[in-house]
Amino acid sequence: MKRTIRTTALTVGALIASFGLPAGAAHADTVTPRIDLRVLIVSDGGPATDAIAAELAAAGTPYTEVDLQQSGRPVIDAGFLADTVDGTPRAKFQAVVLPNDNPFAANSAEMAALAAYEQTYAIPQVDAYTYARPEAGLQYPVYGGYSGSLDGVQAQVTSAGRAGPFGYLDGSVPFEDNSPSVGESYAYLATPAAGADFTPYVDAPVPGGSTRGSLVGEYRHDGRRELVVTFVYNQYQQQFRLLARGIVDWMTGGVHLGASRNYFAVHVDDVLAGDDRWDTTLNCTPGDVDCPQGTAATNPIRMTPADVDHATAWQTGRNFTLDLAYNGAGSVDQREDNDGADPLADRLIAERDRFRWINHTYTHAFLGCEQNTSVVPWKCATNANGSTKWVSRTTIADEIANNRVWGQTNGLPLDNHELITGEHSGLKVSPQQPVDNPNLALAFADTGVTWAGSDNSREPDQRQVGPATTVPRYPMNVFYNAGKAAEQVDEYNWIYTGRAQGGSGICEDHPDTSTCLPAPLSTSTGYADYIVPLETRIGLGHVLSNDPKPHFIHQSNLAEERIAYPVLDGVLDGYADLFADDTPVVNLRMKDIGVELRRRAAWKAALAAGQVTAYRVGDTVTVQAPSGVAVTATMPTGTTNGGAGFGDAYAGGVSGWAVSTGSALTLGLPSSADGLSETVDATRQPATSAAPDTRVPAGVTEQVPYAPDN
Repeated sequence: MKRTIRTTALTVGALIASFGLPAGAAHADTVTPRIDLRVLIVSDGGPATDAIAAELAAAGTPYTEVDLQQSGRPVIDAGFLADTVDGTPRAKFQAVVLPNDNPFAANSAEMAALAAYEQTYAIPQVDAYTYARPEAGLQYPVYGGYSGSLDGVQAQVTSAGRAGPFGYLDGSVPFEDNSPSVGESYAYLATPAAGADFTPYVDAPVPGGSTRGSLVGEYRHDGRRELVVTFVYNQYQQQFRLLARGIVDWMTGGVHLGASRNYFAVHVDDVLAGDDRWDTTLNCTPGDVDCPQGTAATNPIRMTPADVDHATAWQTGRNFTLDLAYNGAGSVDQREDNDGADPLADRLIAERDRFRWINHTYTHAFLGCEQNTSVVPWKCATNANGSTKWVSRTTIADEIANNRVWGQTNGLPLDNHELITGEHSGLKVSPQQPVDNPNLALAFADTGVTWAGSDNSREPDQRQVGPATTVPRYPMNVFYNAGKAAEQVDEYNWIYTGRAQGGSGICEDHPDTSTCLPAPLSTSTGYADYIVPLETRIGLGHVLSNDPKPHFIHQSNLAEERIAYPVLDGVLDGYADLFADDTPVVNLRMKDIGVELRRRAAWKAALAAGQVTAYRVGDTVTVQAPSGVAVTATMPTGTTNGGAGFGDAYAGGVSGWAVSTGSALTLGLPSSADGLSETVDATRQPATSAAPDTRVPAGVTEQVPYAPDN
């Protein structure tokens, strides 16, 4: 994908005049402008600007996007960028994101307007992905630099980056290398141009040399500040996910609507029950609906007291809490079959305060339609008139209430508003049951359930089910019916290989949602060498995406060979290697995740409806939002809200929610906050540092940034 870069001659004095601002002798009449808390993204349709837009959208940070490829787009001129409100000069955007340092045609009035705007209001500019050249404060790569792939390279945050916008990172910024046959990154490594006021924030070693070249750096020139990024990325790549927070903090000065944190929660389903085991000969799970009716279950997988001890020790070492979704009937049955003995339940009850607990229904019954399991796959049973037979309201309510009573009797620290039904049943499941069991919402009302776990792979968005709001959960691809690595790999091969290789062919039949393995994995090494790294990368990707949704595994994965731990360790170790101590993983219980997701949805709806206004004047931020809508913001440490401290500390700043009462919310910034509080002064002169040499070297053609297909 190509990018256009031009060099523009600016007549800034004339443009400053076009903003209607005082000039010359009016220096004494400078005023503090109003800066609206909104970002301008000028896009050329490339992945870099799309990635930054996605980051802002996920955080709830308002932005306006101008697509340069769209006919009829607004013209970027003085009136588009600024005006006057009640006699106060107003900058409509607190930052500008361009696809590169200058995406316009030569002598563009739009680029000149942007430059004048940035000078006048001290507005920073992000060059989302640009070629290294003197106009961006860098030498051409041919002068001891590099142009090419950075797959697998370990970039590094510089000391200036750690002291500045990337201080939440420990230092290392690894570039992905997920496939040896696919180019995943492309970059220009270069050193600052002679005379340029350029500070590298992230750099990498120049291949074959002893120098390091900038990947992200700040270029100050002509009274302007640019964050110059010289590698291509998309919104999903780890290298961008690591740097996204710093890019946003740099361009907003750490003062913006919206917030971003790194979340990880793990639900362990079926605790106290026993999970059926995968049969490597039958290629199904006896006792479950994927095996022919009558196939008897053998040797179910169930945790032991030693597994509980391992889990508690693991939690202590990780400073992490698991959420145990339990089925009380599993213990009742165990005691009935063993003269009242259930060492597992005894140990869990003794350690109950070490975990969070979630009602998973008493017997783990299927609570949707009544299942006809005489066929594979199962289907909904029907009444004589052809209508669906539904599990009754009373049955559902009893499953919830009986399990709650078991938990309360044994002193479990429950939140009675939370529930995860077995297999998320009762909620719609395609193709057999395309609608919810109509009795589910009624039973939720009967039992006071307000948060219901759902399967993110089926329903990624929250929705209402009667009085309850769903909390989508990510399934980890560590199977419920596997207690040993060899069982996991055998089933994995069955699902993800073609029929010619002895697999089920599911991956062949559904190429849009599944990818076939090139060959079956080794049952002795495939789990550690392939599945664990893949699931670790997927899980860590969720953590780095400001996504609070929980993940779920099963108690079988904590038993026997304890195959879940290598994945969980991979996520947490990977995170610890990348982030500073002031940016911990946020580990929430289910209802708190639900509240976070619901607040975000309401906030984004208010933004989309144009119901939010926010701006900064000096050290005061004012936000107007609909009454009852929680406002989310990120601010410098020391920010106050009505005299009290605002938000909670995270990643070197504070962030949080404040519920609007309909009146303006006023936040007071600490006196140390800078970047947006400058007065408008049309007499300010450009920086006096020596201009970099912008001559194109002999034999070098002025280039456009290269982006590999990805």
